[in-house]
Amino acid sequence: MARVRLSVAERREELLRAAIEQIEARGVAAVRIADVAAALGVSNALVLYHFSTKEKLVASAFAYAAEDDLRHLRKLLGRRTTALRRLRSAVRWYAPTGQAKGWRLWIEGWAVSLREPALRKVARDLDRQWKAALAEVIAEGVAAGEFHCPDPSGTALRLTALLDGLAVQLTSYDGAVSRPRAREWVDEALARELGLETRTLNAERL
Repeated sequence: MARVRLSVAERREELLRAAIEQIEARGVAAVRIADVAAALGVSNALVLYHFSTKEKLVASAFAYAAEDDLRHLRKLLGRRTTALRRLRSAVRWYAPTGQAKGWRLWIEGWAVSLREPALRKVARDLDRQWKAALAEVIAEGVAAGEFHCPDPSGTALRLTALLDGLAVQLTSYDGAVSRPRAREWVDEALARELGLETRTLNAERL
């Protein structure tokens, strides 16, 4: 069957999605241009036409995944509801016990970014935007009198650090902590940061 002719933008997006899948399956170090090409039934030359090196393909794939995550975060935080509900929804989605995908991908990315400046910039920018978005909605909640938090930026940093650390434990060390226990810790941390009782937090409907 003949392949459907795609626009340049559509082809790049197809290649980036395939690259993400291959990185998740094989790891950044092992994945090859040939793996991405084979997954789509295209030539290596086509992949190299759009991304001249493996390093550029990998960095672009992580940037694509980062923007996808940020797009979903903006959707959650843009809902017409209380700041507490929006914050709780975002944290629960982002947590490794929630519905966010790709924690293995990002753990791979963090490791490789220690040696790859382009990938380090992608990871740093994503981290900065996540923290800024959470800090903004926390400040909105404080202004609305929903909860008390003297340092929204510090709270955003501590929450994301906890979530990232739990992601490593759950993804890399099987059995280190159960998902229910991790979810409980996340709820407790969020409630503590906002000066709320955990039962008050859990009483909120998403």
